[in-house]
Amino acid sequence: MGVQSLAVACGALALCLALTTATNPGFVVRITQAGLDYANQQGIAILEKELAQLKLPDISGDSRVLRVGKVHYELSRLRLRDFHLPYSRITPIPNVGLQVSISNAFAELDGDWRVKFYFVSRDHGFFNLKVENVYMKITLRLGSDTAGKPTISTSDCSARISKVRLLLSGKFGWLYNLFHSVIESKLRKSLESKLCDNVAKSVQNELQTYIQTLPVTARIDDKTGIDYSLVAPPRTTAQSLDADLKGEFYSLDHRSTVPFSPLPLAFPSDHDRMVYFGASSYFFNTAGIAYHKAGALVFEITEAMIPKDAGFKLDTSVFSAFIPQLEEMYPNMTMKFRLSAPTAPFLTIGPGGISFQPTVDAQAYAILPNSSLAPLFLLSLTGNVSAVINVRSGRIVGSVDVGRIRLSLKDSAVGTFKVRMMQSLMNILTSSTLLPRLNARLDEGFPLPLLDRIQLSNILVKYHENFLLLGADVHFQPRG
Repeated sequence: MGVQSLAVACGALALCLALTTATNPGFVVRITQAGLDYANQQGIAILEKELAQLKLPDISGDSRVLRVGKVHYELSRLRLRDFHLPYSRITPIPNVGLQVSISNAFAELDGDWRVKFYFVSRDHGFFNLKVENVYMKITLRLGSDTAGKPTISTSDCSARISKVRLLLSGKFGWLYNLFHSVIESKLRKSLESKLCDNVAKSVQNELQTYIQTLPVTARIDDKTGIDYSLVAPPRTTAQSLDADLKGEFYSLDHRSTVPFSPLPLAFPSDHDRMVYFGASSYFFNTAGIAYHKAGALVFEITEAMIPKDAGFKLDTSVFSAFIPQLEEMYPNMTMKFRLSAPTAPFLTIGPGGISFQPTVDAQAYAILPNSSLAPLFLLSLTGNVSAVINVRSGRIVGSVDVGRIRLSLKDSAVGTFKVRMMQSLMNILTSSTLLPRLNARLDEGFPLPLLDRIQLSNILVKYHENFLLLGADVHFQPRG
């Protein structure tokens, strides 16, 4: 094999390995330009407060003034009275990160000054410094740590001040004007350097700390949790910032590898909301696996659960109309059903919504006088189930509706019988007892991966092939 052929083969092998090891996300978060604009608004307000506390070092030096000679000056106790950033914007730079551009910023400082001339012992007073036309460019690098949490740091920063005006009070004001430009130049350089230092500290201390509040895992209940860790560092496009998350439910006691992988998500180019969440069918199906492994997909129907207006009791006398031998074997005995899923339910998501066809085993028992259970028969229940999803208080909530249930007999300890005769009765039992309790649990919902103190509004829900798209605007709730 020639060198060129070997290179081609190695390249093909590397590509195959990359394709086989690539991890598709089960859950995607997209922040649009509108969301970045809102983040910029909140972040700049914090940065203004940080810069208003900027500490500048004392400045001193010597300057030679024409016809005056050598002048020694000192500026001390520099106090930044305020700092305003009226124009700023965050822009995603593809494959780089985020760029923060600040223009026409202005600030005002004051402090004490002291000057010594060769013919005058000294003079002192107060000074005022107006800083105008401040321009800054900050590049933020995005990444992820070993726990799958996002990270952010300053990879580049430049600051330029085009106008500085120094006003010195004192009895030799005309003389100070001869060398104030030297002091202004030193103040400009000191301030430009301090601005980037302070921005880097603010990003590290404030922004990095805040984005680490994104939950990597979310405990749902005593059975399951959700893994929201990043599968790759956040990436930027020309229009948005995207974060690919694992998006996987897991059993707290029996976490194991999911037997299938998430499919790629064809994320649409919607930009009407500040943030979008893409919840794949993988995300929802791992919930079914997690609850099934945890033994949580088991439900009992007892006499006490039957609504009073149902018109029947859950006992052998009712079912003996379909199974004559039941009355002979277990006369007038209370019954109960134990419902369980033999396999984890598997749903599909498409433009028409969410649907699945779960299979449920319904084991019927007679409750004997000594409270022990006598197995009667085992039914298999299947039916078309549809789901409606929404977002409330930062949680995915939902409800399901079941169509006509189909029955088949899997086993019987009371002889054979025609399950078709039992169809209506089982429909009533599931719709009046199982469905309300299932929907009550779904109404509690599952938490979305949200940063601390973020509230959602203006919710949008759309169904796409293989995933659910949730859009929302955000509001940051400050402490206090």
